[in-house]
Amino acid sequence: MHELSIADAIVQVAGRQAEGRRVTKVHVKVGHLRQVVPSALAFGFGLVAQGTPVEGAELEVETVPAVGWCRSCGAESTLEGFPLRCGECGGLDLEITAGEELLVEYLELEEA
Repeated sequence: MHELSIADAIVQVAGRQAEGRRVTKVHVKVGHLRQVVPSALAFGFGLVAQGTPVEGAELEVETVPAVGWCRSCGAESTLEGFPLRCGECGGLDLEITAGEELLVEYLELEEA
């Protein structure tokens, strides 16, 4: 369950950025290729946030689909399943252009 270590990193980032204020919401973008289970991430987030300024905050997860640019045919397509194949020609020579994200996009904080 790598989600627990990801949740811990999210809480650490949010806590540092909050500068002592209570965090009410954390919005994260998670790429499809990160293979994060949102329910496991939410569970881990609740555990590791206990006793921090992030405790009780809502975790909002935005899933970003995997997208790739095909070096064979030049098409850009959404990638689903493995192996990753071009949606147009079925080629495997792809440059991943989205879906590897894992970032805290924004926080909502209580007013000071």
